[in-house]
Amino acid sequence: MRLGPTGLIELESPYDAVTQAQLRAIRPPGLWLSRRGCWQFPLEAALRLEQQLAGRFPVSAELAEWLLWLRQPLPPLPPHRQLVAAAAPAEPLPDGRLLFAHQRTAVRWLLARRGAVLADAMGLGKTLTALVAARGLVRLADCRIVVLAPVGLHQHWRQEAAGLGLRLELHSWARLPAGLPEAGTVLIADEAHYAQNAAARRTQAFLRLARHPRLRAIWLLTGTPMKNGRPRQLLPLLEAIGHPLARDRRSFELRYCQGHWREQGGRRIWQADGASQLEELQRLVRPLLLHRTKQQCLDLPPKQRCLVPVVLAPVAAARFEQRLQACVEDYRRRAAKGEVRRDAEALAVLTALRRIGSRAKLPLARQLVADLQAREGPVVVFTAFVPTARLLHRALGGDRRAVLLTGAVPPAARQALVDRFQAGQLPLLIATYGTGGLGFTLHRARHVVLLERPWTPGDAEQAEDRCHRIGMGAMLSSHWLQLGVADQLVDGLIASKEERIALVLHSRQERWQRASLPVLVRQLLERF
Repeated sequence: MRLGPTGLIELESPYDAVTQAQLRAIRPPGLWLSRRGCWQFPLEAALRLEQQLAGRFPVSAELAEWLLWLRQPLPPLPPHRQLVAAAAPAEPLPDGRLLFAHQRTAVRWLLARRGAVLADAMGLGKTLTALVAARGLVRLADCRIVVLAPVGLHQHWRQEAAGLGLRLELHSWARLPAGLPEAGTVLIADEAHYAQNAAARRTQAFLRLARHPRLRAIWLLTGTPMKNGRPRQLLPLLEAIGHPLARDRRSFELRYCQGHWREQGGRRIWQADGASQLEELQRLVRPLLLHRTKQQCLDLPPKQRCLVPVVLAPVAAARFEQRLQACVEDYRRRAAKGEVRRDAEALAVLTALRRIGSRAKLPLARQLVADLQAREGPVVVFTAFVPTARLLHRALGGDRRAVLLTGAVPPAARQALVDRFQAGQLPLLIATYGTGGLGFTLHRARHVVLLERPWTPGDAEQAEDRCHRIGMGAMLSSHWLQLGVADQLVDGLIASKEERIALVLHSRQERWQRASLPVLVRQLLERF
């Protein structure tokens, strides 16, 4: 017997009718994994396995340690009322701040649950909420606080923890710890949607921590629990918090992800990318998933989205169409020769079309930013492509006039650049979604420009909400530049995914279907 990569017990056994019958009788039940050639059992079945098998199977050292902890559990936690009193959410913080009403409610909500997803919208103070709740467990149960967060957010976590007098053990999603402290741990996973791919090693290592015997509580923080609008992405988060729906992955995918077998290349492949029974899913996850919008919690100025159609001059339009046509023709030529996979290459072509469109928008983007700065002051610009960001940065004055925030900037230096913008030293910030769209506060700007949109609505909303936050002084306008059918396709895709996400996170009475992305891309290419 050994500990599997996701914290479940794996047992390899040669075929023996008596042993197989004994394993099938174990409760909670196990699952036979034909590809791995072993049985897989939840940790709750560990003691029953030991009794039933009576030492007939050697136990790995790591599993033996976990079994020892299971036989010597930590003492029970104090009652909820005492934990809330120890957390003291209504008292002023050491720096004089007071929690908002929605944060105080969330502190009480978290302390009532050993596993939960705090999915409030970006900018509602989830970091401080989780730390205040954890303070109650630290004071009454001597818990350690372990935080998983992107490297770029570590300084923010340190500052908030220092303000509360708490000590953290910080880890990045790229390097998860192998284990947890023996004394008991509150595990807080910030940007928990990093663990939405069940097949990724990162997700498996995270689930292993989530099942650790010394775990007191696990709280997941994410404003986008279904980043791409697929219920399958929600499943690892539900597994991590121990939701009953996640006990049987195949049943979940059958009911909520339109799971089915399909033939591909002479092989049967399990497909679970769809969505169904979303109203039921919303009702069942609601007790352990708290999602509130800014409109529900704060009296913030509104946010409006403005579609800005890009009209090119005749010469530029002809050049743009020529480049698009050449890209599509090259794809068709290679597809006809059988040199490319149809679906994978179609998506690569769409990215190439978007890159061409991004460059073609630069003249209008320069003019729009200049006009907004002249009338309204600071502006933030987001783009998906680093070359576009660099060209726009150079055209609008370089380092003398604008902050450039891309992956080339070391994580430790990014906050200093943001601080220069927030302090009024520079009137413009240009960023890529992956770098500037996460964890920063940019509420000095009243206008944000999205040259093109990312694939997922969560990323687009994250970028906008860097500016739409507590402390902003006026309405935020988000300008979406749109050029050609590629932008129209992606924007339509975002709208449809937003509807699906809203149906799971909110109670809405509507059902709809949409084609898969490869199908939509092929339909787009047929227009050329």
